[in-house]
Amino acid sequence: MVLTGSRDQADDLAQAACARALEKSEQFQPDSNLRAWVFRIAQRLWLNDRRAAAVRRGNGVVSVDDFELIDASPDAESNIFAAQVLSIVADLPEAQREAVMLVYIEGFAYKEAAEILGIPIGTVMSRLSAARSKLAKQLVEEGPNERQA
Repeated sequence: MVLTGSRDQADDLAQAACARALEKSEQFQPDSNLRAWVFRIAQRLWLNDRRAAAVRRGNGVVSVDDFELIDASPDAESNIFAAQVLSIVADLPEAQREAVMLVYIEGFAYKEAAEILGIPIGTVMSRLSAARSKLAKQLVEEGPNERQA
């Protein structure tokens, strides 16, 4: 769901990634991280699909309104704040958004995120730092509950 923002699309992507992983199983290195390898496959499939959709529709950006990540629990303030943060995260540049999603949402370690993204660990740390700064600045500027999801 980190990549797609939708449970249905996430299910389809997971199925496609598993199928691709089985097709390419000879490329997996036994002493490497299987979870990171499969996530990278899913990421590539998703990016290819987004590129194709961008060509068909002209943009291909997923609206924050299409995300289904907000819990419908009785705590409305938490949901509003989560929607506000998610909206700001969705507005981050793609490189920063990917790093945030991998580390803070999926729980990958910096090293694992670097391997998945194919970049140095320092770059992951830099992207996360920049994203945290933008999030903090925007949350302070807008104040609680001013941004609509």
